[in-house]
Amino acid sequence: MPQKIIFATQHYQYLKDRILSIAAPNWENGELDIRDFPDGEHYHRIMSNVSNKEVILIGGTIDDKETLELYDLASGCIQLGAHSLTIVIPFFGYSTMERAVKYGEIVKAKTRAVLFSSLPNTSRGNRIVMIDLHVDGITWYFENDIRPVHLYAKDFVKEAALELAAGEPFVLASTDAGRAKWVESLANDLHVPAAFVFKRRISGDETAITAISADVKDKIVIIYDDMIRTGGSLIHAAESYHDAGAKDICVITTHGIFAGNGFEKIKKSGIIKKVICSDTHPNALAIHDDMLQVKSVDRLILNYFNEQPS
Repeated sequence: MPQKIIFATQHYQYLKDRILSIAAPNWENGELDIRDFPDGEHYHRIMSNVSNKEVILIGGTIDDKETLELYDLASGCIQLGAHSLTIVIPFFGYSTMERAVKYGEIVKAKTRAVLFSSLPNTSRGNRIVMIDLHVDGITWYFENDIRPVHLYAKDFVKEAALELAAGEPFVLASTDAGRAKWVESLANDLHVPAAFVFKRRISGDETAITAISADVKDKIVIIYDDMIRTGGSLIHAAESYHDAGAKDICVITTHGIFAGNGFEKIKKSGIIKKVICSDTHPNALAIHDDMLQVKSVDRLILNYFNEQPS
């Protein structure tokens, strides 16, 4: 069985280190030399021998530089004779740009998928592993022989919910009806009620909440959203649950992006008691606040590889 060797882009070294702390010595630490030139170009060198090894490469598509770094490292591992290649993308960026609404809009989720689909195959093929995609259909954008894998962080959400509830009854809620089926599935597993809000769009960037699907009065409400960007939709939903009489409101998200001071906005709202997110996006690690708890997806990723046939 080929030796597993793991690499990561610069922004995701923390996740590689966490996985290695569990998987070592069975997994080899992949060494890289990465430097920036004065003219803005970037130097990458793979220092470890990857020939005939099972390469795991971790990186996000959180911005264009990160995406190209991930692609360049994948290309290098293939050229150096990797036996197989699995690219782990904890957060797949541009996931809200998965379809065109107006003429001429570029579907960035698809162009990113096509980019990685252009990688030459290793002898055992290439895989792309993604976690809690905003839209399931993104997996269909990959082409050629690449194998997309969608990992669901269901256990992470359930464990976080039970921790937040601390033994008290609670309602698992969503920010809108669009995530209702996913939240309902989680609620059924936890044997608790599910709730979601109905929205009416007023303008391009403004919505009004018209109703809540369940009784939340005097109950703990735990809102799950797959990703938090600016926090606007989350705060509006939390206000609705609060106005409906919720005792406490907590939040779970897989992808804590917190763009544009999103976390500060959530905290200043004064109605959310606690937020738990995973470490799929490096932005969450830059926030040091008792209100935010960051849990790693290291075991979710490691379990996926342990379940694969040798």
